[in-house]
Formats: sequence, C-alpha cells, structure tokens
Amino acid sequence: MTGAAAVRHTDGGEIECACPRCGRPTRQRFYGPCADCYQQLGATMRRGRDDAARGPAAYEPKMNVVPNFVATKD
Repeated sequence: MTGAAAVRHTDGGEIECACPRCGRPTRQRFYGPCADCYQQLGATMRRGRDDAARGPAAYEPKMNVVPNFVATKD
C-alpha cells in the first residue's frame, strides 16, 4: 500500500485495516499492530524488572570538559 492506510470504520466502534507490521487484514478499536504482532513484539522487546531497576548509566563528563570555563578565565 502506498500513501495513507486504507481504514474503514464499522458500526461497532472498530476499524478494519491492514496490520502495519504483517499486512494481514484486522479489525480492532485503534490503528496499530494486530493482536498476534502485538504479543510477538511484547515477548521480544519488553524489558524485565532487572533492566528497569538498573536504570540508565550515570553520566560522567569527558576529562576535557570544564564545568564553568568563564569562571576559570584570568
């Protein structure tokens, strides 16, 4: 499909469209991956509690960075 996705609204408040990931026709409330693709993405992309608890690495500035160069100027 080129351009905008073909979306058709139904009487039940759902839409009929092609899954943007696998291309199969699907009927769901919101536009997005179908239920099968959603479960597959969740199984492969979801982080565990250990990853979330660790958080991002602490920021350490490079050695050549001076916090306030103007204050150190003579």
